[in-house]
Amino acid sequence: MSFRRTTLGAAFCLFIFYSGLLLSLFYFARGRGLWPILIHPNTLYSIRLSLVTATLATFFAVTISLPAAYALSRFEFRGKRIVDTFLEIPMIMSPIALGASLLVFFNTPLGEFIQAKGIYFVFEIPGIVLAQFATIAGLATRLIKSSLDEISPRFEAVARSLGSSAWQAFYQITFPLALRGLVASVILCWAKAVGEFGATVMLAGAMPGKTETMPIAIFTALSSANIEKTIVLILILAGFGLCTLYGVRLMTGERRRHD
Repeated sequence: MSFRRTTLGAAFCLFIFYSGLLLSLFYFARGRGLWPILIHPNTLYSIRLSLVTATLATFFAVTISLPAAYALSRFEFRGKRIVDTFLEIPMIMSPIALGASLLVFFNTPLGEFIQAKGIYFVFEIPGIVLAQFATIAGLATRLIKSSLDEISPRFEAVARSLGSSAWQAFYQITFPLALRGLVASVILCWAKAVGEFGATVMLAGAMPGKTETMPIAIFTALSSANIEKTIVLILILAGFGLCTLYGVRLMTGERRRHD
């Protein structure tokens, strides 16, 4: 067997495996019974809650990750490797462990003080946003840094030599050049936030009609043997994920063709 056929065979085997998992859901699906589940208030609430909290978490993550990624991409400073390594924590630590760490933090004197003087996070909707933020902030920094690394610092140096400030050089030169990669990074982080489960259930709990996001609703539906609701929620979550990822593929593919 040729090398080409071997590699293509491996790719198609993985495709068949994952597509088979999704297609197997329809074995238990009953067409007429799915629509009432889809339009049920609890289902719509879970969908709306997931989309809103994921959007807020992504906004906060990108707001802090963009300057952080720029610093790691452009500057050398003492402790850079340590900082860069710690940003990998959300990727090497399980989401449940990350959520448990957040829950423990809010039971310390400092955590109790923050909640007493500010927003209550434990078993509340802000806790969902915080859990999703903690899960995607490191990933957002890593993805954005990769996009910035592809842009040569010489462009900014030339702009600075012509009288532009550091802020002007970034927003007028680097940001537009890296925009496509930045948008793709945001979309990927948003999709991951929508599907976040472990950290969310640890910090915000699984209260129907309050903190039940789509992944948590899948867990609770399956725990109560509600297979049809489980299938509907899985298909919705998979649909969101596949659409966003396909959009990223189109963006990055178009970028490669222009390059």
